[in-house]
Amino acid sequence: MFFPNLFVAARQALSDWRRREQAYDELMRLDDRSLADIGIRRSEIPAIVEGVHGSTRSSGFAGRPKIPAGAPRQAA
Repeated sequence: MFFPNLFVAARQALSDWRRREQAYDELMRLDDRSLADIGIRRSEIPAIVEGVHGSTRSSGFAGRPKIPAGAPRQAA
């Protein structure tokens, strides 16, 4: 029973790695202006791809509180 679980875990890890590599390559192909438009800096790409960046970031769109759908909006 151990070997099938090991095989499934290895396949999933390989799939996750390929997905991260593809995301990294796609982000690195963007120019600095395009990256700025989506709110990231080139130096942040590795952390974003690995998924460790969002929890430490305090500014920008990711730092805004989410408003539930259907909630009344307040005037600014």
